[in-house]
Amino acid sequence: MAIEVQTLDKLERKITLTLPVEVIEKEVKSRLQNLARRVKVDGFRPGKVPVNIVAQRYGYSVQYEVMNDKVGEAFQAATVEAQLRVAGQPSISQAEGAPEGQVAFDAVFEVYPEVTIKDLAGIEVEKTVSAVNEEAIGKTIDLLRKQRRTFAQRSQDSKAENGDRVTINFEGKIDGEPFEGGRAENFQFLLGEGQMLPAFEEAVNGMKPGESKTFPLPFPEDYHGKEVAGKTADFMVTLTKLEAANLPEVTDEFAKSLGVKDATVDALKAEIRQNLERELESRLLLRQRQATLQALVEHAELDLPQAMVKAETARMVDQARADLKQRGIKDADTAPIPEDLFKPQAEQRVRMGLVVAEVVKSQGLHATPEQLRARVESMAASYEKPEEVVKWYYADMSRLAEIEGLVIEANVTEYVLGKAKVTEKTVAFEEIMGQG
Repeated sequence: MAIEVQTLDKLERKITLTLPVEVIEKEVKSRLQNLARRVKVDGFRPGKVPVNIVAQRYGYSVQYEVMNDKVGEAFQAATVEAQLRVAGQPSISQAEGAPEGQVAFDAVFEVYPEVTIKDLAGIEVEKTVSAVNEEAIGKTIDLLRKQRRTFAQRSQDSKAENGDRVTINFEGKIDGEPFEGGRAENFQFLLGEGQMLPAFEEAVNGMKPGESKTFPLPFPEDYHGKEVAGKTADFMVTLTKLEAANLPEVTDEFAKSLGVKDATVDALKAEIRQNLERELESRLLLRQRQATLQALVEHAELDLPQAMVKAETARMVDQARADLKQRGIKDADTAPIPEDLFKPQAEQRVRMGLVVAEVVKSQGLHATPEQLRARVESMAASYEKPEEVVKWYYADMSRLAEIEGLVIEANVTEYVLGKAKVTEKTVAFEEIMGQG
């Protein structure tokens, strides 16, 4: 029988489903009989519970379960027969006027939109280029030296300066009252490295061992400790120990201590350059992909299925709650999070997903096994045991699916760039890496 599909809106459709009451009743009876063989009821031996007793206790839930299953099966069969691609979950409601011996339901749902992509030759994309420089290699070496620095106690008449490790006792009060976390003894931190609030570091800078000082400390409005955020505390600090940092010299021995294979300074620099170039390439590709896909989306025309937007918004809200929970926020599960905050981003994600899927389908840009393998091996190359990382990815299909998504996006990016007008823009290495 032909399926009648009503168009309610651009993407919204309605199908009326009819089910024989006899079929539903037969399935309910079958499930109740199966349940009677498994359920435990006081006064009856296992497997000997009368079906009518089971029906009294579980009849409604079984009826509901059967109805859901049968309506779902009917909806699936109807959309396949009508050759409809359903976007999101349908809204099901009981319909009136069903023929005798049948029950009817209206299924209202959305379908995937038609995606129209304009001539890609009209797309303009800016390609960012950059390169690893000697300064970046030097900064990386300095960081490695800091990670392996040692400390030596300075003289009593020395003044604390940036780079020193200081040991202090401190106590803070707000309106004359101590507060939680405002007192510590033998507390160590590295001066000038942003481990403490700037006003605190400024107060300790220049102090001598054994010296004490009092000073006001205004806490920022967005300070993580809500009980003191936006308030000013009076602190008393005593510097009990002052140590100067000693950085190791950049020698072949230093390279050896880092596990460099050839154990030379030149080999160390070559390895650093290789690692920085790999990271730079990854970031440039990410920038290029984002810019290209955004340009592609702006060059496409489509209607958005609101069911998909709603599902993506809900997913983002759930992720926000999980993030709050991980940060230790109380009542994160029930905290009010307005969905409207996420809707624009959800719409953008759905739009991009639909446009990319259309290009992949029309141009055959699916990820090949060879591409997947190459991408996984490239990502694993920066680890100490690459072969184990490769095995880790291939041991879980969900992990591999994430890589597949990246490969597909790369394929689409390459395809679009091959047709678009591309202009190059040189950007400093530090800016790409977020250091400038």
